Amino acid sequence: MGLLNKFFDNAGKPSGIMGRVMIWGMNVFHARVARWGMSRMNAGSPSRIAELGCGGGMNIHDLLERFPASHVTGLDYSPLSVMKARERNRDMISAGRCEVIEGDVSAMPFDDGEFDLATAFETIYFWPGLVRCFAEVRRVLKPGGHFVIVSESDGKDKPSLWFNSIIDAMNLYTPEEIESALRGAGFKEIRTEHHEGHSWIVVEAVK
Repeated sequence: MGLLNKFFDNAGKPSGIMGRVMIWGMNVFHARVARWGMSRMNAGSPSRIAELGCGGGMNIHDLLERFPASHVTGLDYSPLSVMKARERNRDMISAGRCEVIEGDVSAMPFDDGEFDLATAFETIYFWPGLVRCFAEVRRVLKPGGHFVIVSESDGKDKPSLWFNSIIDAMNLYTPEEIESALRGAGFKEIRTEHHEGHSWIVVEAVK
């Protein structure tokens, strides 16, 4: 289990050769849940979007396509993920519609009220304290801005519970726990949707 554990530990902060494989896998295998989550958003037509924990940048690409008048800023604390996300979205970065920066979601290098929409796909499992990080997300949102969380796990499905048992930095959360943390961070309007055939969830909160 040693090598397997080392590989899956890269899910939180990919690095090295195993991290490159992990980023490729996340872009491929998380695509369906991410696109489902995007289809359930009620964020209107945001002009400035923050994609938090952006990984390999696939969701940045899809957000730019979904919102063609938007600018997307990707943030990740893995230097390798930042590099791969920049490679994936090179054309949009050159066009001035996108940037990807290295940073920590618990202390983001953004101004207050900078974004209309913040997204978090398959990433809050690794955030260092939900209430603290959610409060930081709320800070960088404009009044009326939306925060959309998309997760493959509802905190109860057996495959995710197994991953949770072998990945040291991973913490699963139920929808109720996510909603409680959002309220603790100051969000008032919260909506949760559960996929009919999967353990997938989308949680949307408004500042």
